[in-house]
Amino acid sequence: MSSPATTASPRAALNLPEPLAPLGEVAFNLWWTWNSDAQALFRSVDPRLWEHGGHNPVHVLRKLSASRKHRLAEDTAFLAELREVRRRLRAYLSAPTWFKGHQGRKLRGQVAYFSMEFGLHESLPIYAGGLGILAGDHLKSVSDLGLPLVGVGVFWRHGYGRQHIDASGRQADSHDRLQPANLPLEPVVTASGRPVRIRIPMGPDTVTAVAWRLAVGRTSLLLLDTHLEENAPRHRELTNRLYIGDRDARIRQELLLGVGGWKLLKTVGLPIAACHLNEGHAAFCSLERVAETLRETRCDFPAAVRQVADTTIFTTHTPVPEGNEVFDPGLVEHYLRAYPRRLGIPSPKLLGLGRVNPQDEQERFGMTPLALRLASRANGVSELHGEVSRRMWSGLWPRRQPHRVPIGSITNGVHLRTWMHPRMAELLDEYLPARWEERQTRPGVWAKARRIRDARLWGLHQELKAELVEFVRTHVRRRLERNGASEARIKAASSLLDPEALTIGFARRFAPYKRALLMFTNPDRLDRIVNDTRRPVQFIFSGKPHPEDDFGKELVARFVKHADSPRFRQRIVFIEDYSIEGARHMVSGVDVWLNNPRRPQEASGTSGMKPALHGGLNLSILDGWWPEACKEGRNGWSIGQARDHDGSEAADRRDARALYRRLRRDVVPLYYDRDRHGRPAKWIRCMKHALATIPAEFNSHRMVAQYFRRYYLPVLAAKRR
Repeated sequence: MSSPATTASPRAALNLPEPLAPLGEVAFNLWWTWNSDAQALFRSVDPRLWEHGGHNPVHVLRKLSASRKHRLAEDTAFLAELREVRRRLRAYLSAPTWFKGHQGRKLRGQVAYFSMEFGLHESLPIYAGGLGILAGDHLKSVSDLGLPLVGVGVFWRHGYGRQHIDASGRQADSHDRLQPANLPLEPVVTASGRPVRIRIPMGPDTVTAVAWRLAVGRTSLLLLDTHLEENAPRHRELTNRLYIGDRDARIRQELLLGVGGWKLLKTVGLPIAACHLNEGHAAFCSLERVAETLRETRCDFPAAVRQVADTTIFTTHTPVPEGNEVFDPGLVEHYLRAYPRRLGIPSPKLLGLGRVNPQDEQERFGMTPLALRLASRANGVSELHGEVSRRMWSGLWPRRQPHRVPIGSITNGVHLRTWMHPRMAELLDEYLPARWEERQTRPGVWAKARRIRDARLWGLHQELKAELVEFVRTHVRRRLERNGASEARIKAASSLLDPEALTIGFARRFAPYKRALLMFTNPDRLDRIVNDTRRPVQFIFSGKPHPEDDFGKELVARFVKHADSPRFRQRIVFIEDYSIEGARHMVSGVDVWLNNPRRPQEASGTSGMKPALHGGLNLSILDGWWPEACKEGRNGWSIGQARDHDGSEAADRRDARALYRRLRRDVVPLYYDRDRHGRPAKWIRCMKHALATIPAEFNSHRMVAQYFRRYYLPVLAAKRR
């Protein structure tokens, strides 16, 4: 894939002696984020810096003392490991790929993948949650498969927000201050070596942006940045925080991503054949492309719209109307004031592009209707979500029956190497066919997981659970110490949770529809479940609302209050500041993953796919991806029936009763039914079934390959013709 020219000065600034120069090469390619040997190498450079720097190799190398550099440069064993890691990186970058091997004809052009957030690693907190994690996994699989794609996003200098739970259980927020010099970023520059500068009209103003490049294996991610002295303060601060609540700033952020992102691609000269919009935040990109097509081809407006739509893919992630981005018409007219003239249409028609009913002047301007109108290929992120989306947006096609609405579905998946514990991968290496990762989408490959010896699988699972318990204890102790808790409380945290007990995990954004507090519907009944002396159950919860979501913060406070009561304190734990690091620990160590949203408001829910990589079982409402995967009682369980939630408290109580009943009748007895070796043989059989059925289908390689075959390939092939 061709990529914009960049300067090597950030690597040179590491001041590494010549024998250690390969460290910079590896650190500046996020390939290391899904390769455990590379991570182990950086950890060995300086374990303290590695932990305190958020597992950031660039930070480690910049802070490394001269004496330590000197010792490492003379450490023959370390240098041998370094050479091997660099060899593997270079071999990866130059190896034949799935794309080259399976695409017979030579295609021209690339796909530009726009997303407001990208979750690639905890050391780069420019993500908020599931949308960003999905985008990060998408890029990693694109790299593994060798697809011609470039990512476009924003460099959020203050990230999304860090969550701190105070002594009263309330959420307090702080923000990272990300410094480009401490990250594997390289400035995007022109052929002459000057930083690329993009100018984006925003109403009466023009905002200037520069860009950074992140190497994600074979793939490039370009991140826009307005932190420049020449910009007015309100525009300079535009790229400070992700998903700022102020509507005026929000529309400017979306203009930056959509319009600025397209201008960036044109400026650096990448041959973009198609644009894939991951959610509606980047929909202004299509509007800019229509205006550009009109200028370059002299065609009429409908023809320009068709041309842009034919090369645009739109993925929607939000199954409730109120969750989709909308703006007041006056705000749109103010910041898009130049577009009616550029498009050759009156302002009311421009506003109509963002409305379900173009003639309804009371309807606000929606980014999802705009994206759908300007894309010929659109999809939801699970089969159920596709059905929901077709019903939700059928008003855009008033002459069609809902089932005929042109919104398909490609179910999300997860990047296996990112989310699989290295020790689990080692175990699979013994039992799955050779080079199983390259054939990870074949069910027959995963069927071999059933051959894993019970003792091996259960023994490893118990070790990973012990790691999770220690991770939880450490985090709880730190929170208690920070909040000035008593010595007795801090000491008690050291014995928090029981590594032998049935452990259930829940990690989500604290939005009302996800119902984090559902299990507290009947506290007495929950008490009997978790504090059963013979068959105890424990819960680990994590998640955070947006820093400006006061209702979400209230949900957190209520949960922490429940969990901190004497009868639940040792069995129910909340982990603050949920991140990719915390997710890795949780999905590898829990016995069961809990998901209890109000159906059908969970578009996909990829977090539940990750425990299955370690034999974890799912306990979930039949929403999102789970109806496609659930093999009742074999790889997990459903909660209640496949019926939509009507929004009532009675429906919540019904689902809570179904949750308690499923735990008491099925989950708990199966876990504690032990054989003569003290192992839960029937439970282990379910673990193997989860391994054999879920990873083969719900991985991001399959997902990306489907996007390629259904959506990317037709556009790239047409570009060649």
